[in-house]
Amino acid sequence: MRLDRFLHLALGLSRSLARATVRDARVRVDGEVVRNGAFHVEEDARVEVDGVPASLPAPRYFMLNKPLDVVCATRDPTHRIVLDLFPPLEAEDLLIAGRLDIDTTGLVLLAADGQWIHRITSPKHKQPKVYRARLAEPLVDDAEKKLARGIFLKGEDKRTLPAEIERLAPDDVRITLVEGRYHQVKRMFAALGNRVTALHRERIGAVILDPTLAPGEFRRLSDEEIAAF
Repeated sequence: MRLDRFLHLALGLSRSLARATVRDARVRVDGEVVRNGAFHVEEDARVEVDGVPASLPAPRYFMLNKPLDVVCATRDPTHRIVLDLFPPLEAEDLLIAGRLDIDTTGLVLLAADGQWIHRITSPKHKQPKVYRARLAEPLVDDAEKKLARGIFLKGEDKRTLPAEIERLAPDDVRITLVEGRYHQVKRMFAALGNRVTALHRERIGAVILDPTLAPGEFRRLSDEEIAAF
């Protein structure tokens, strides 16, 4: 990590003030004065500012109740992104796990910890994801059997992995799947001759969306929730 960025994250300095602090010879790295903001700080380096140790904050882990019309991306030229829902310092370096479409709501996990994010998103870990889906038509009678066997999505030649479904009403279901193909839930119901009119994610792995979070609100994860992945 660049030294000026390290100071920005560790001390909350603006980028310009971090660079000025370095130029003024106020920063030592492993005992040596460094006056170049682009200097690369190793992970185990000892950084001091005016003789006082500086360290990066602990990794941050969040759950977000994503509202409609917000994009799960770190940048987008035309839409509001999930990071816009966080204060600027909290949003620093956040990565997104479990991306949702712009018209899908519910649980999104974010963290400033790439390895943790990978454990959620890597296909080999097969983290179950639970969605509530409202359908345009009543679900066909043999949907459970077809989804348990796996179905072919349009344009693909490999069956989906087994998925479970719980009928809450003729046109209202809860579905659990362990993969994350493009628009998968919508395409699965399309393959069954139906259409999803509203989609909301309730759970990823063992982490359940906090029912006290209104759309657009977030909170830090508990130690138990972090350890679930």
